[in-house]
Amino acid sequence: MSTIIYVPNDSAAISIGADQVAALIAQEAVKRSLDIEIIRNGTRGALWLETLVEVVTPQGRIAYGPVQPEDVSSLFDADFVHGGAHRLALGLTDQIAWFAGQDRVTYKRVGLIDPLSLKDYESHGGLVGLRKAITQSGSDIVAEVTASGLRGRGGAGFPAGIKWKTVLDAPADQKYVCCNADEGDSGTFADRILIEADPFTLIEGMAIAAVAVGATQGFVYLRSEYPTAIRRLRDAISIAQSAGLLGSSVLGSKHAFNLEVRVGAGSYVCGEETAMLESLEGKRGVIRSKPPLPAIAGLFGKPTIINNVLTLASVPAVIADGAAAYAARGTGRSLGTQVFQLAGNIARGGIIETAFGITLETLVNTFGGGTLSGKPLRAIQIGGPLGAYFNSSQLGVSMDYESLAAAGGMLGHGGVVLFDDSVDLAQQAKFAMEFCALESCGKCTPCRLGSTRGAETIEKIISGVDVPANKLLLLDLCEVMTDGSLCAMGGLTPLPVKSAMNNFPEDFTGGAKK
Repeated sequence: MSTIIYVPNDSAAISIGADQVAALIAQEAVKRSLDIEIIRNGTRGALWLETLVEVVTPQGRIAYGPVQPEDVSSLFDADFVHGGAHRLALGLTDQIAWFAGQDRVTYKRVGLIDPLSLKDYESHGGLVGLRKAITQSGSDIVAEVTASGLRGRGGAGFPAGIKWKTVLDAPADQKYVCCNADEGDSGTFADRILIEADPFTLIEGMAIAAVAVGATQGFVYLRSEYPTAIRRLRDAISIAQSAGLLGSSVLGSKHAFNLEVRVGAGSYVCGEETAMLESLEGKRGVIRSKPPLPAIAGLFGKPTIINNVLTLASVPAVIADGAAAYAARGTGRSLGTQVFQLAGNIARGGIIETAFGITLETLVNTFGGGTLSGKPLRAIQIGGPLGAYFNSSQLGVSMDYESLAAAGGMLGHGGVVLFDDSVDLAQQAKFAMEFCALESCGKCTPCRLGSTRGAETIEKIISGVDVPANKLLLLDLCEVMTDGSLCAMGGLTPLPVKSAMNNFPEDFTGGAKK
């Protein structure tokens, strides 16, 4: 019987040699007359251990990593195909502290299965939710999603069930489900990893949404910078169509649902839902004024569900296991789990899925291992380039929507980026304004011009020009951008600026580090 060996084929692992590792394992097995089967799974999320090679043994999957191409021969010498001892041996994968300390719900199959094997997907609990959903009424499905407490994982944290009910109740001859996979925040990669490692979960979640509200067409708006994810999702959709999961009759039911991938052209602002709709309609990606809300008049003026990847990918578990099981996790109004992404100057970067309420301290030190440089941790940005900067005295903050808001921040897409004591927060604040100026769609003046003036004002502060007056001017400008911008691009850019000024005032004295 063949020994099964898993070698990841996601973008991160491939970028550091996973394809070469897989090819060399195959060659070495032939050379040594060993019967093996290589399965190219997605990453398990411990990016600091890639390439993470796993061998199936009677005791379970045993991990080796990080494996470089030059390590392959010595792995065979150590009889790793039978779990032999080696300097890269990590023991049973599930017992590695990084994985054992997590509570994976949305990511429960990520890294465990062949991403394009529908049989593998079903054997690990896939399609249970969709099979259940096609036997229920739309209102029952929406009620279950509402009761679960599932909120949008794209940043705003709006309750998914309320959005779905609005679409369900809106009369129309056509409805849509749109997945915003335009993952443009720096330090975030959870959408990409899920699509590359477990695309059927997203497809199932979107199909459940369509069944719930009566939508017959879906689109995944996926960023062009993710070519592997684009190919994998399109392949998965084709497989799903052939298997009857999509098409004129979803799993033999009365419900029809077709799904397409549309590729974005690199605009950050198309991560905002109305700009995404404009792009999907073939127009320039510019923010729409609201109302009307997309749930009432969205794509082509029709009622449209818009959620991001992690939101829709959480739906199968909600329906399969029931709202109560999902809502039992978390804290306060932040229920369920969040997929946190650890990045930046961090020793152990990657994916952590756990219930809301974990502390920032646990994320960055217990899981992340502190800074990669070994220098003292100075700043943590939470929530992407528009998120707030926290200092090391704020590590006790609970990672949930309400606690972060009370502390002057936001959860966003769950990105957590570390900086050591070499960082200059005045320069980071300037970067936030420059980023906004570069990525603004240009529709509203506070965002378009305010960001440019903001970058200029911060440069004056850095240069020591009339520092007190320019700091007051910057705060006034931030207020105008927050209150006057049409969307979060301009409205949230002041958040990293003001948090940097408040939490690191020493960098805004005109003598900040260069």
